[in-house]
Amino acid sequence: MQYITEILIEKPISEVIKKLNSATNWKHWQEGLVSTAHISGIPNELGAKMKLNYHFGNRKMEIIETVTKQDFPNEFHATYTTKGMRKIQKNYYKSENGFTKWTAVNEFQPTNFMMSMMLFFMPGAFKKQTKTYMTNFKNFVEKGISVHKPKS
Repeated sequence: MQYITEILIEKPISEVIKKLNSATNWKHWQEGLVSTAHISGIPNELGAKMKLNYHFGNRKMEIIETVTKQDFPNEFHATYTTKGMRKIQKNYYKSENGFTKWTAVNEFQPTNFMMSMMLFFMPGAFKKQTKTYMTNFKNFVEKGISVHKPKS
């Protein structure tokens, strides 16, 4: 399954990339993200690998990010692999009248039968999640709004 999502962020591209390029900021727009761990390479550079751990209610998910292209401020591409699924995401950033247009080209490749069925029966859930993260990022950059809920 492949789809494209776009959003306009009302901040200059330099500010958008600065916030995006820092793993410590990811928790502010990626709801459910509990930790990141550098595995190999130079962070955010070609070939770098990072482990991302998420909790969604009682469900835990470990995702491995591999950077496949880094050409900031214009592009950032990566693959994300987890049990049963591989996601290829190509991100394009363009300055428009002092704002930043972010275009994400997403491709999901199921690696097991269960995920094939999820993609077939629930494609909207994957698209909604992408749009939610992009909207959360926009709100974080523009208004400083964070979705992070520290454990008390």
